[in-house]
Amino acid sequence: MATKKIIVICQSGGEFETENDGSLSYRGGDAHAIDIDDQMKFSDFKMEVAEMFNCSFGAMSIKYFLPGNRKTLITVSNDKDLERMIKFHRDSITADVYIVMEENGAADVSNMSDSRSSRTTLSEAVPPLELPLDVVDDTTQPNIPLGAPLDIDGTNQIDEHFNLPPEVLSVRPLSVVPYEKHAKAAEQWQDTITGVGQRFSSVHEFRETLRKYAIAHQFAFKYKKNDSHRVTVKCKAEGCPWRIHASRLSATQLSICIKTMNPTHTCGGSAVTVGHQSWVASIIKEKLKIFPDYKPKDIVNDIKQDYGIQLNYCQAWRGKEIAKEQLQGSYKDAYSQLPFLCDKIMETNPGSLATFTTKEDSSFQRLFIAFHACLSGFVQGCRPLLFLDSIPLKSKYQGILLTATAADGNDSVFPVAFAFVDAETNDNWHWFLSQLKSALSTSCPLTFVADRQKGLQESISEIFKDSYHGYCLHYLTEQLIRDLKGQFSRDVKGIMIEDLYRAAFAPRSEEFHKITEGIKSLSLEAYNWIMQSEPKNWANSLFQGARYNHMKSNFGELFYSWASDADELPITQIVDVIRGEIMELIYFRRTDSDQWLTRLTPSMEEKLEKESLKVSALQVQPTTGSEFEVQGESTEVVDMDGWDCSCKGWQLTGLPCCHAIAVINCIGRSPYDYCSRYFSTESYRLTYAESVKPIPDTDWAMENDYSEALMTVTPPTRRPPGRPTTKKVGSQEAMKRQLQCSKCKGLGHNKATCKELL
Repeated sequence: MATKKIIVICQSGGEFETENDGSLSYRGGDAHAIDIDDQMKFSDFKMEVAEMFNCSFGAMSIKYFLPGNRKTLITVSNDKDLERMIKFHRDSITADVYIVMEENGAADVSNMSDSRSSRTTLSEAVPPLELPLDVVDDTTQPNIPLGAPLDIDGTNQIDEHFNLPPEVLSVRPLSVVPYEKHAKAAEQWQDTITGVGQRFSSVHEFRETLRKYAIAHQFAFKYKKNDSHRVTVKCKAEGCPWRIHASRLSATQLSICIKTMNPTHTCGGSAVTVGHQSWVASIIKEKLKIFPDYKPKDIVNDIKQDYGIQLNYCQAWRGKEIAKEQLQGSYKDAYSQLPFLCDKIMETNPGSLATFTTKEDSSFQRLFIAFHACLSGFVQGCRPLLFLDSIPLKSKYQGILLTATAADGNDSVFPVAFAFVDAETNDNWHWFLSQLKSALSTSCPLTFVADRQKGLQESISEIFKDSYHGYCLHYLTEQLIRDLKGQFSRDVKGIMIEDLYRAAFAPRSEEFHKITEGIKSLSLEAYNWIMQSEPKNWANSLFQGARYNHMKSNFGELFYSWASDADELPITQIVDVIRGEIMELIYFRRTDSDQWLTRLTPSMEEKLEKESLKVSALQVQPTTGSEFEVQGESTEVVDMDGWDCSCKGWQLTGLPCCHAIAVINCIGRSPYDYCSRYFSTESYRLTYAESVKPIPDTDWAMENDYSEALMTVTPPTRRPPGRPTTKKVGSQEAMKRQLQCSKCKGLGHNKATCKELL
């Protein structure tokens, strides 16, 4: 197949600007062109770009826009990302990429003292605040209400909105370092206030402009009047006549106009305060949009370097929180938009299911989403096999992501449905499976691979009758190790786990029992635990369903990678991120499969080829009817009518084993005629035939008839302190080690409480 070549226009040195519709445009800088194809490695591409712009290889990142979407920048960080970018521009001759330099932070400001000179100090100097380490990466604090009153006079009126330790709440005003060294960035603000008659679209815009003006002219001010329709400000220095008053125009209810202003300063800008966290937010917002991981420590360094203003960590953190809310929207409002979101998903993607429930106090409880493209793809092209898993979210509020995924014909993860719940409980799992049942239009018995917790077992058997529940081997081995506690060395436990896996994959019952007898020789307790853990639900030789050798439920890790990049966003935006990822995944896999020329998917072609290579050493002997005897290292019986081989490889995988292929060749048939239909390229294309459609911006909900309904959903309980648990431990029904008396050898007591010694 011919390689795809495109011309990449590399741009660097410019700046991103936000247009009125929220899209980003790139202004200024230099541009160079590079010819690349889908064979180029990312490291070679990045090195060529670094040499072209004479910049550091490690300090640059490469980004591009999706065609037709200039609101979202996609980062290219590996070979797969580069390949996707080329495929996305398959129909174009050129592709624009943007080289963004990661700025190196200045020296740690905590080791620098503030200037005390009358010209360079904008506040009473206070040593930089040393914050505890556990505050540094805490992004779970509540957002500051953007409508809260602003106070530049040293009284911090927003502290009440934060649950921070006392040492953090003692926040000092912003201070500056020598102005002459850092005046360049502030020069642009010197003429932002022009005088009487100047108009502003809102009081908020006037306040922000005034703060920038004060920074540029090195003075500070205090409010005399400050409300929604008027602002009166005077210079904070005693006796200085500088003063400004702005109020609402009588002809409009929005515009603010400067009515009076005395521009004369007699103070020289000495010993005053300036700034507010919302000002910090306005400065860093554009950069935060491009670099979501912009750290408060780097904000401190950048503000000091660019504007000469010394922030402490808390001011930078709060400024970042305000900027995040301005960019992402309110967490609280996002929950109130869920009714609108669910309706729009089902309206724009007919056949989808999106529903939610609340508790008695109207707080959020559960949200279930299954797009029609995913439901249809599963029913049309995937094996009747579903993987259930749960993922804790590191969000501002408590949350667990429940997922249902499938395996497509190429053995890749295919998303089917997901749900956000307040906690992983039996009731929530039951609700999730009930919604999944109503969304799936199939009567075919399903096989589930999931944890063995009791509530999940009961829900699967109750809701999906005649289905099969295969235990996840990963969680099973974890529970075995927990229950064995410290009785065995690490090496012995390793042998037990290895043998448990061998027993699970053993295709025949005699092999299973032989391996478990080996475990019995190591530990009778471990053997008893294994035999009581219901092997019929996890051992290949005993399992009645069809799990196609998939022994773990970790297919949900695809959702984990998506959610981990977005779990600090409001819930509606997390949903949209997942929707976008599913949409992109379906698009790329569909376009990839259009190039396939084989009857089976690539991974299945490879497996079939490996089995075919073993055929030359086998001899086929016809017996009766459709049965054949195949001799090699072992003697196996193949039943062609029943698609069965005594080695069990054909039944377990859905592909003919080497013994079956030997018989198929002998009777002059093609091995492709005896492969599961789920592995065909045709079924794979059916899996990805439907597309996930875009959803309108949920902010529109505030402008329509949903406004009353939106108020009925409130945020759930806040996430408690500490690291979230990685997995809820299921009910432990395995046999526990009992206490044994060292004197009488009886069970249930020790020698101190032995009655026979009394």
